[in-house]
Amino acid sequence: MLLPAVARLRYKSFLQLVKTSTSDAHPSRFLAPLLTPPSTRTRTMSSAVAKRLEGKTVVITGASSGIGKSTAFEFARTAPKNLKLVLTARRIDTLKQIAADIVAEVGEGVKVLPVQLDVSKPEEVKAFVGNLPEEYRDINVLVNNAGLVKGLARAPEIAEEDINIMFNTNVTGLINMTQAILPIFKKRPEGGAGDIINVGSIAGREPYPGGSIYCATKAAVRSFTDALRKELIATRIRVMEIDPGQVETEFSVVRFYGDKAKADAVYEGCEPLTPDDIAEVVVFVAGRRENVVIADTLIFPSHQAGAGILHKKST
Repeated sequence: MLLPAVARLRYKSFLQLVKTSTSDAHPSRFLAPLLTPPSTRTRTMSSAVAKRLEGKTVVITGASSGIGKSTAFEFARTAPKNLKLVLTARRIDTLKQIAADIVAEVGEGVKVLPVQLDVSKPEEVKAFVGNLPEEYRDINVLVNNAGLVKGLARAPEIAEEDINIMFNTNVTGLINMTQAILPIFKKRPEGGAGDIINVGSIAGREPYPGGSIYCATKAAVRSFTDALRKELIATRIRVMEIDPGQVETEFSVVRFYGDKAKADAVYEGCEPLTPDDIAEVVVFVAGRRENVVIADTLIFPSHQAGAGILHKKST
């Protein structure tokens, strides 16, 4: 079959390149990048990320379950030789077990510090850094993951308690954690360095009925994140947001005040994202070169196209 003119020209150029190379050069030298097995390329990419993360200290809020827990494991698996993890949540016993499980899986190269912390309480957040052991205070990455939703009530029937806990956790808690860690980042040369990764939601982009308060909190996170990125433009501090769509976690159990049957019904006929799916993205953005800022990420399962646009299979 006669090749198109452009293809013939490229093939001729390739042959000429091989012929004019030194005598000890073999054509396979030029084909090697194309023939490298995908698994090898993946290992090379993974090792590059591991090197970028080595020696860093990562703080993860809401680390006792769901996305936070998966993110802790993903960081540990990606950089198992030299990493410090500070895992925070209200359930300290759960955090201690997670810490033990991480060390059992990846070894002593990852140091894990469980810290009991309720981000909705400003006094606890203010004392957080000062209470850390000295070896954990040089924080490089903050993952603001802690968040929750309560109920499906519509105005004017939304409970004041639910409004307060959502705003205090999702907005005030996230801002207070950022302000507690940011001075550490800003002490570094060239205006400062470090990563702030905020876990938002599709709800912050597309408000839906029955979720007005939760949507408002996530919209606030989005605005804070965008403004903060602009405020820190003259530094090496990266500010990034990851917005998941439907993810199966304890999220719906909390929304329905512990009613597991109602929570399970949310996912019937669907294959939602898993916490691991989001954790992989968190570690991916943290593992880019310092000059690469993946500022905004929206993640859906294949059956979702919006906050309320989901395809459910009939059962």
